[in-house]
Amino acid sequence: MSDLSAAHVEAFLEMMSAERGAAVNTLQSYERDLEDALSHMRGRGTGLTSAATDDLRHYLAHLAGQGFKPSSQARRLSALRQFYKFLYAEGLRTDDPTGILDAPKKGRSLPKTLSIDDVSRLIGRAETEAEATAGGPERLSKLRMHALMELLYATGMRVSELVSLPASVLAQNGRFLVVRGKGNKERLVPLSQAAIRAMRLYGAALEEETAKADRGERESPWLFPSTAKAGFLPRQVFARDLKSLAARAGIRVATISPHVLRHAFASHLLANGADLRAVQELLGHSDISTTQIYTHVLEERLHDLVQNHHPLAKQAKKQD
Repeated sequence: MSDLSAAHVEAFLEMMSAERGAAVNTLQSYERDLEDALSHMRGRGTGLTSAATDDLRHYLAHLAGQGFKPSSQARRLSALRQFYKFLYAEGLRTDDPTGILDAPKKGRSLPKTLSIDDVSRLIGRAETEAEATAGGPERLSKLRMHALMELLYATGMRVSELVSLPASVLAQNGRFLVVRGKGNKERLVPLSQAAIRAMRLYGAALEEETAKADRGERESPWLFPSTAKAGFLPRQVFARDLKSLAARAGIRVATISPHVLRHAFASHLLANGADLRAVQELLGHSDISTTQIYTHVLEERLHDLVQNHHPLAKQAKKQD
């Protein structure tokens, strides 16, 4: 009996197009995935239509062996599930061989971060540029960038929390900042001396510029005012300026974003012995499992510690 798998795949694609209105890209993706599975089944001496659960399990293992990411494997399995649902609905099969197959687990991706040296270069560059523009037309924007950098790395704030800080924070004399986060929840975060100094220098320059403008406009309630609709600096503008700063500091632009600096804040604290619960509070995470993603830095530190200081590890290195 001839294998009609190819014809059944074609009928499935026609159904997806006619009845479900699938987009061209979706149809092409289904076609590629099913044709690849069909080819694999033929190599095993069976057809895609008649494949058993073990055949499909073997196919997924083959994909993993070929280096396909769990997300790609899951997409292939999803296409197969849709195909076998179609066969069942059409009476071409009496079962679904994908029913007991588990989707490949997607490993939780580790957050991108920066080394302490890279962060120091970024902030140092921002500070140097701010100092070099004394009295120049770019003075306020450079002081603003330095203040943004110092505040972000000192507190680990979300970029949305940073750009929407109220101007009233300038009147605070303490070393702590009240941040309004998700769900309108407030948390207290400490400020470094460098952040306090950068914020005050920027605040003084902002006050001077506002006085010079003298347009009769109401003073902005935001620390980082803007002509944007929200009234404060758009986070996209800050992200763009940050990448520009990174380029001038000689750091690869692709690795930089405001969120990466938040990750660096958390990773560097944990790497230097900070308590996980304390970091959770500083970041404003409601669930500690969200913070635990940063413990990879501790795992790396412990691995290096064992490799460099354990006597058996040292002995193995000498033998190599």
